[in-house]
Amino acid sequence: MKRFWKTAEAARQDGGWGIALDGRAVRTPARAPLIVASEPLARAIAAEWQGQGETVDPAAMPLTGIANAAIDLAAPDPAAFAAPIAAYAESDLLCYRDDRDAALQAEQAAAWNPLLAWAEGRHGVEFALAQGVLPVDQPKATVAALKGAVHALDPFRLAALSPLVTIGGSLVAGLALAERAFDADALWQAVSLDERYQERRWGTDGEAQAQRARREADWHNAARFLELLE
Repeated sequence: MKRFWKTAEAARQDGGWGIALDGRAVRTPARAPLIVASEPLARAIAAEWQGQGETVDPAAMPLTGIANAAIDLAAPDPAAFAAPIAAYAESDLLCYRDDRDAALQAEQAAAWNPLLAWAEGRHGVEFALAQGVLPVDQPKATVAALKGAVHALDPFRLAALSPLVTIGGSLVAGLALAERAFDADALWQAVSLDERYQERRWGTDGEAQAQRARREADWHNAARFLELLE
């Protein structure tokens, strides 16, 4: 799509804040009005549109993309959208510890145990830990409580939680970020710990580093979306 507007700005609309391109309201790919709950988020989305060059690059508008997902995908059927996110309650990364490398296992415990402890206190649950990659069944009450926490979120928070959980492999870390219990960078360090440890041990790989950098950018964009919602 070619840029056809001169000015993009946040505009007060019924139900929240929209984005106006030369006074014309932006719509989602499904043609719904792009309206968000907070002015700071609307201004940040407008800045993405304002920052476009002659040809629009959707990859350069991550906040717009999350808002579109919230409106077009999550809002029509929140339960269906939440289901694959909630499923991570059964296989959270933080519950799987290395069974051969004592140094890595120690780093995992230091980074991950505080997150599990937070979830235990916040949601009244307990976790089963596994050594290695063989699946371990989590207590039914734990799975139910974490799934309930996901399904309780509104469509906009669900849309931001989805990439966080997919990128990090941890529902606990995603919920901790959504509830602002831990810093976004600290949580990224936790969910990327295994990769960075192996890199320190075996050396760097340019393509792997580039892929991780893209995931890190997506992680922080989703975190920023959540922060701007507040």
